[in-house]
Amino acid sequence: MNIQQLRFIVAVHDAELNISRAAVTLFTSQPGISKQIRLLEEELGIEVFQRSGKHLKALTPAGEQLIRTAREVLLKL
Repeated sequence: MNIQQLRFIVAVHDAELNISRAAVTLFTSQPGISKQIRLLEEELGIEVFQRSGKHLKALTPAGEQLIRTAREVLLKL
């Protein structure tokens, strides 16, 4: 897990689960954000977001906790 991944998941959450909108906000690419989210989920062994096909639908319970923790970490930087 790295700070960039935490920024990405928080930005996606703040963009109402719209990865493309989060990418614009972060001045990066949508595929890059998607890849980092997948890598984070694999590393932690959890799903952060509920999906319907390629679309994000909601945060999972574990994702809700991770977002709270990520916000706390990012505030301390």
